Amino acid sequence: MRDRRLHLHLATWLGQWPATAGLHVVGSWRRSRPAWDGRLRPAIAVTAGASTVLSVPPDRVAVVRELAQRPDGLLPALPAAVGQPGWAVHDDVFRWSLAPAPLPEVGEWISPTTLGLPSWLRLFDRPVLVVRDDRGRYLAGVGIKRHDRFGHELAVGTVPAARGRGLARRLVAQAARRVLDDGAVPTYLHDRTNVASARVAEAAGFPDRGWRSYGVYPS
Repeated sequence: MRDRRLHLHLATWLGQWPATAGLHVVGSWRRSRPAWDGRLRPAIAVTAGASTVLSVPPDRVAVVRELAQRPDGLLPALPAAVGQPGWAVHDDVFRWSLAPAPLPEVGEWISPTTLGLPSWLRLFDRPVLVVRDDRGRYLAGVGIKRHDRFGHELAVGTVPAARGRGLARRLVAQAARRVLDDGAVPTYLHDRTNVASARVAEAAGFPDRGWRSYGVYPS
């Protein structure tokens, strides 16, 4: 059943999954509507092995498929092709976990409107998992991006003074267990050059399976 969660998430989030080898440009109404934070994500792709599904708005499929005939020019031209020429293409490692690391719990679930939280956590509309010091000051936190009912992406951040304590990995593992309990699969994306985030993911039970994701996001 848990393996099916990932399949259902990708099929729902992208508009098609799985796919045969090669690049498959598909249309999805989700690319034309606000995502979890109220902002558009007009292009999202997931690559697994030799197969890539690139999801774009239905009215942009034809132009993106034409660009895909010239693979070397696809990514630079993708923002303009989906109607956002000033936005950037983000290239990430795509991870998921069915067995989060059995790390001890460390945080508390609180409202994202709680005073003292960083601005990125205030984007969420449901409780976030946070660690605070004995004076109530924010140290680290995780938010859950609920892309659809089957897949929830985790985002984590730690203030510089609290890094190196293992807080991020414990928070990610704890949040992942909640996502699984809620019937979804937890995912974790990070920039391919972000070594620290990669270490957090590995320690929390999110192995690098060689999957990648790229997309056009707000700058």
